[in-house]
Amino acid sequence: MIPYTPARAATHIPVIDLSGSFQPGPAQDEVAAAIHRACRETGFFYVSGHGIDPELVSGQIEAAQSFFALPEETKLDVHSSKSPHWRGYQGTGGQVLDEGSAADYKESYSIACDLPEDHPLVVSGVPGQGPNMWPQGLPGFKEQMNAYQAAAIDLGRHLMGLLARSVELEYDYFADGLGEPQCGVRLLRYPPQPEEAAGNMLGAGAHTDWGSITILLQDGKAGLEVCNADGEWILATPIEGTFVINIGQMMERFTGGIYKANLHRVRNGAQDTARYSVATFFELEPWYRMGVAPTCRADDAGEPEPGLTVAEHIDQMVKATMNTGY
Repeated sequence: MIPYTPARAATHIPVIDLSGSFQPGPAQDEVAAAIHRACRETGFFYVSGHGIDPELVSGQIEAAQSFFALPEETKLDVHSSKSPHWRGYQGTGGQVLDEGSAADYKESYSIACDLPEDHPLVVSGVPGQGPNMWPQGLPGFKEQMNAYQAAAIDLGRHLMGLLARSVELEYDYFADGLGEPQCGVRLLRYPPQPEEAAGNMLGAGAHTDWGSITILLQDGKAGLEVCNADGEWILATPIEGTFVINIGQMMERFTGGIYKANLHRVRNGAQDTARYSVATFFELEPWYRMGVAPTCRADDAGEPEPGLTVAEHIDQMVKATMNTGY
């Protein structure tokens, strides 16, 4: 357990403008260098100039609000216990991200790449692959979720190229793992934090993310707190028109530990209103084995162990943190 101590105001989570990075050249190299600095210091940065339609972004927060306003029985119809693929609804207490702390004080609803049961990944039994579960009574909800996911996939592909450039590799270094990338979209609702929260209970306990990139959309209410390189907790205050980007354990492995998958947590500071966010987890194809980048290995280090595939790693982490009850 990591006991809760109050965070201080953010001072150095950078905002990186992506608008000049979509074509090769000096501007792309400057963005890659800024990402390199951010990943060494906090593992977190904001991105502006990302090109995603503001109406699609605002519609995604509205989709989250609409889903969690559904009657409890409707949400339970798509409870994650009914899906073998980690999709669907989780009620408050459904996950423990900080081992030893109380269960997280949040609700969630998740989709991923919506694959039919006869898709080769599903037939071959790759963990986490299959169809989504969609709630009833929300016209346009599925269309909004799918459109947002598609936009996030485009952004994720670009960020993976910039991350490759940030360690002096070619932009298309990950191309063979980006044909059918994995992209989980998770709607989150954090109720107001109870004044007396026993057992170090937070909206989301201190943890590092498991995969490659997380693309976070915030609703305007503060709550995300990040541990910086000095071990200090700082607030990732929402900035309109941006996403918060952080790297996960797969990217830490890729850089041989040069980049850090840093601890973060969520505590809704609002006294009487819920906080909504959308976390998008962008991963390479499930079969991809993330080795250490050739530019990040010592000359005498030898060939690194191939390690787990993306799907195997995520499967282990889901099973370690998810409660099975409602």
